[in-house]
Amino acid sequence: MLSSLLVLLSSLVGGGLAVGDCTGTINSLADVSAAVACTTVNINSFTVPPGQALTLNLLSGTTVNMNGDVLFGNQSWAGPLFTVSGNSVTFIGNGHTFDGGGPFYWDGLGGNGGVVKPAPMMKIRISGTFKNVRVLNSPARTYSVSNPGPLTMSGLTIDNSLGDFPNSKSGGKPAGHNTDGFDASTTDLTIENSMIHNQDDCLAINRGANIVFQGNTCIGGHGISVGSIDSGVTVNGIVISGNTITNNDQALRIKTDAAASGSTVTNITYSGNVGTGLRLFGVLIDQSYPATLGTPGTGVKLSGVNFIPPLTTISVNSGAKRVAVNCGVGSCTGTWDWSNLRVSGGSAGPITNFGGITGFSQ
Repeated sequence: MLSSLLVLLSSLVGGGLAVGDCTGTINSLADVSAAVACTTVNINSFTVPPGQALTLNLLSGTTVNMNGDVLFGNQSWAGPLFTVSGNSVTFIGNGHTFDGGGPFYWDGLGGNGGVVKPAPMMKIRISGTFKNVRVLNSPARTYSVSNPGPLTMSGLTIDNSLGDFPNSKSGGKPAGHNTDGFDASTTDLTIENSMIHNQDDCLAINRGANIVFQGNTCIGGHGISVGSIDSGVTVNGIVISGNTITNNDQALRIKTDAAASGSTVTNITYSGNVGTGLRLFGVLIDQSYPATLGTPGTGVKLSGVNFIPPLTTISVNSGAKRVAVNCGVGSCTGTWDWSNLRVSGGSAGPITNFGGITGFSQ
């Protein structure tokens, strides 16, 4: 019997049918294991039961098509709700939604207590492309990205706008909290042409290299961040270009932990970004995290922070600081060209322990 099966498999492969050359369809979690044995996977509308996750471990070269919305049942647990992994994957959302059921979890505390919230909601571990996906109401952090090879994420929507408002559990504070858009600790990642409405960092880069964030719109959160940077971390080659940052705490931020050591952050390039309605700062570079403009540490070496054409223009609210730079003694080095930065409104912020900024004055 075994020899007959081997002969049959050999004849199929020899006749042009490769292993995985089939189409799998997911209508429930019960379909996943069979579907991911194929290199075309179609996801139809269904609800994932509470406390369970949709996990796709894909064959190399798989194409995934979302043909309907996926909802996650509500239960207090750590998550994540969705994980996708594989190499050279093409993931096409077709505008469909992953609904995280955020209002069930939101209590104004995020990851600081209260109800345990699935975080991140979406764990992305693919190379290739991930596009045209909508995430609605993430319980806490939305995307964690740790791609194994080059990845482009484009045309995405993160809509946590409902979290701007208090609910019965949030004590009058906005119900959504720690709803980061993208947390990236990776290399060779591009995130582009996407819309993020949330209540925390639009993007947070914690380590990595060759990361491009371009043409995105960030609404309501804490702006575009490099950091926070902990010990033993390298960040190199970050491009933040052509983004629109509206009604955030700050537009652009680099934050390094005051207690961190042995880390380097270098070659951070900003161009053509537009920020309006900034509540606290236009640009904030701070080496005293988690305090803001506290006593800065010296264990993270920061260099090569430049604004290049086209011009970055930022307008802050009346009570905000235009630019604040808080470096540890000797930890910010080199010459930084800020001649392509214009910041208006508010008042000048402090620049501490660094005189290497050229082409810009407040």
